[in-house]
Amino acid sequence: MTRRTITYSIFAIALCLTLGTIGYRLYAGPESQSSFAPDKVKPKAVQKTGQTPPPVPQTESIQLPKAEILSNRIAEYHIDVKLDESKDTLTGWETLTWKHPGKKTINEVYFHLYPNAFASSDTTFMKESGGKLRGDVMPKDGFGSMEITELRTTDGISLLHRIQYVQPDDGNTKDKTLAKVRLPVSVQGGDSLTLRMKFTVKLPKIFARMGTAGDFVMAGQWFPKISVYEPVGTRGRTTEGWNLHQYHGNSEFYSDFGIYNVRINVPDTYIVAATGFQTKKAAVKDGRKTVQYYADDVHDFAWSASPDFIYAEEPFSSPEVPGVRIKLYLDPAHKDLKERYFYAAKVALSNFSKWYGRYPYSTLSVVVPPAAGNGAGGMEYPTLVTAFGANSDSPGYDELERTVIHEIGHQFFYGMIASNEFEEAWLDEAFTSYAEDKLMEQEFGLAPNLPIQAALISSPAPLTQNAWKYSQDNYAKNVYYRGKLILLDIERQVGSSTMNRILSAYSGRYRFKHPTTSDFQRVVEQATGRSWKSYFSQYVYDGKMADFSVDAIKVSPIRQQEGGQIYESKVIISRKGATHPKVPLLITFKDGHSVRKQWNGENDRVELKLKYKEPVAWVQIDPNYTLVVENKHINNYLKAEIPEPTRSRSNMSVSKLLEALLGTLLW
Repeated sequence: MTRRTITYSIFAIALCLTLGTIGYRLYAGPESQSSFAPDKVKPKAVQKTGQTPPPVPQTESIQLPKAEILSNRIAEYHIDVKLDESKDTLTGWETLTWKHPGKKTINEVYFHLYPNAFASSDTTFMKESGGKLRGDVMPKDGFGSMEITELRTTDGISLLHRIQYVQPDDGNTKDKTLAKVRLPVSVQGGDSLTLRMKFTVKLPKIFARMGTAGDFVMAGQWFPKISVYEPVGTRGRTTEGWNLHQYHGNSEFYSDFGIYNVRINVPDTYIVAATGFQTKKAAVKDGRKTVQYYADDVHDFAWSASPDFIYAEEPFSSPEVPGVRIKLYLDPAHKDLKERYFYAAKVALSNFSKWYGRYPYSTLSVVVPPAAGNGAGGMEYPTLVTAFGANSDSPGYDELERTVIHEIGHQFFYGMIASNEFEEAWLDEAFTSYAEDKLMEQEFGLAPNLPIQAALISSPAPLTQNAWKYSQDNYAKNVYYRGKLILLDIERQVGSSTMNRILSAYSGRYRFKHPTTSDFQRVVEQATGRSWKSYFSQYVYDGKMADFSVDAIKVSPIRQQEGGQIYESKVIISRKGATHPKVPLLITFKDGHSVRKQWNGENDRVELKLKYKEPVAWVQIDPNYTLVVENKHINNYLKAEIPEPTRSRSNMSVSKLLEALLGTLLW
């Protein structure tokens, strides 16, 4: 999209923000009148690009906001949060200003209270996940929750009694991850609403993204977050309204872009990592410290803290990245691996910025959890990612580099393009997996085993269905693997150069726009100059895979000629799945002579007749496994002279062997 840079005078910005600070302090009350009360941040003009900031090796760098506006900034959060490390609790004070982006008058707003997913075994998340995620299991007595203890308007009207928990997805009354608040006054389109609240969070023991593991804290999805109100035209909507979903076992998140000004109070021995950048030196008092972070044009804010972090920082710039401070927060088990983390982060930032548009933020933080906090690992937040837990002091490429590269890839698709992960998770996960594979092969020579990944997809499902509609086992197989294979298949049809143009155009056009699958399809069609309706209908919307079969080989001698016999071989091939425009065939005769053909893969059945001095010995569909969207390869090969009973037993045994092998590869 076209970026607009708006230049303000320093005085005007400072005045506006100062007035906002005064308003907050009038509300805050006795608990917030101390140095723990929030301060607004005074921005400065846009920093000059192309300059590499000096390294700050062991202390947090201090920065100020930029004046460049990249998103619609629907929400503005000012939050103070205090960690009670002895009780594993957070106490927060939040002021939210939300601008109504639609035209209709509204009388209620909705909040995501994600920590309530861990409140009991009866929540929707716990019932769907079974208390585990990606192999990490909820520890005994590891429950957590969130409670809003105060909610008021700027006029001081309490709305606490107006909170109602709603369950639009499954009607589970035990689930309190989504709350409706009835307002005392209506909000017109274009007007702003400010609410002030106090909340407490009992942090769960980590197994699914957020919580604690000993002294390690991962605060993800930790504050009351307003839901997304979608105007007409957003994600293809014809009528405006709220997009409302609970926290599910499979789903991740969807939020509006905005501004975050967050002050975090922790023991003074703790080191804090957070979205955005630190704006002032930490204030230390009575054995505790308060650090302040600011971020804009982001749709979430996460932070982590530990007294054990080993901190390292390096500046980085490239032709595509004017200047970024890469910050590492390492578990001690990985203290000697910082160069590997830095290298992975740098190649990810430079290449993804070249492929998908410039990384616009000034910081990127990588948090390495301890082994006990592995459930917080492998996750993305704006300008902050987590690696896998430090289980080994010598992790392999897939554990370290691949994870870091994948999560940084999310900064571009999850972070800036920001599709709806509740409803179209593949637009983030599949696109990120595609980018990850490209970079891992380019930088480390590690290519994925695509036939094995395709064979894992035993139950293909539509990629545009809600995330929680997949079974736990099939979510990753479809959203990560199948979606990625479809992108690769499109690339193999149009060529890598055209695919690069497609992804560059998609990323540029829909940055900060919350696009849909149909938006991506439109870009593909515009770049290639033809319709992809049939392809997307089958592989994306209808959830099919290709399945082509060699059904029979029939050989007949037809005549004698000088020098030998002539044979006519009939090869019968059928289509049992989706169509595909390019189906390669390899036909080999008894004397070793081979013929390669290509079938358009549209008819249900085709019969090929070949005349040659030798009979056909065997036929194979897609001998080089270029057809990445085919998941059943067992019927791709057939010999002409194996008796049918033997052939069946052979195929069955190979099938069972393949199933057993693939079963050991699941994660």
